[in-house]
Amino acid sequence: MTLNVFSPENADWERRRPVLRAGIAALRPDLIALQETVDEEDLLGPGYHVVRHSQRSANGVGAAFASRWPVGTVRELDLRVTDRVDLPWSAVVTGEIDTPHGRLLFVHHKPTWQIGYAREREVQAVAAARFVEEHAGDRHVIVAGDFDDTPDSASIRFWTGRQSLDGISVAYRDAWEAVHPDDPGHTFTPVNPLVRGGEMPLERGRRIDYVMVRCGVHGPVVDVVGCERAFAEPVDGVWASDHFGVVADLAVPGAA
Repeated sequence: MTLNVFSPENADWERRRPVLRAGIAALRPDLIALQETVDEEDLLGPGYHVVRHSQRSANGVGAAFASRWPVGTVRELDLRVTDRVDLPWSAVVTGEIDTPHGRLLFVHHKPTWQIGYAREREVQAVAAARFVEEHAGDRHVIVAGDFDDTPDSASIRFWTGRQSLDGISVAYRDAWEAVHPDDPGHTFTPVNPLVRGGEMPLERGRRIDYVMVRCGVHGPVVDVVGCERAFAEPVDGVWASDHFGVVADLAVPGAA
């Protein structure tokens, strides 16, 4: 799962917090990437191993991922690739995780967010993908996060194997697209009043939050058996965040 929780300084946190806590508890993700967080343990409850991005904004806001299984070696690459990237926790963080279904590498990718910063997100995507390839080996790889780019952008086309950048190419299957190929699946949309009332009131709607699985030379080696949005409706009139989350159910198929 991935979810940008809309940092606690925004929009009635005391009402949003219990909605987020209850929703995450009901979904019970084994792996979750969180953005704009301050106290991850408070949102997740017991039973998780939490790995934070090493840098935080001055107000304590940052990013983290959490796993129900123990996390082995953790690595981080700073993604402040130009002077325009001013988010301290813009980074890619990886964790080696032994699951009942085999060892995998979980990757939390957080590029820069600004409109018009496509070049930075392209450079960040290439740097992150190279970083993953250096350390992934033959493990399954899951990449999740708030990518702040749409499926037709160069950075996402690069991640999903539709184009190369800087002389290299990779291929990841986009979980939402695998299950809902004809549904735009917007995760940042004016349907949500927190978007209309925020810093982007003229937003038309975009899908910018992703769960992806790395492909081998013959295609995906992890099957996406389900993918849905989370927190896409209000609870008793309360919208949990200005983003909708993405939840993917994954399976390792048996080989003939």
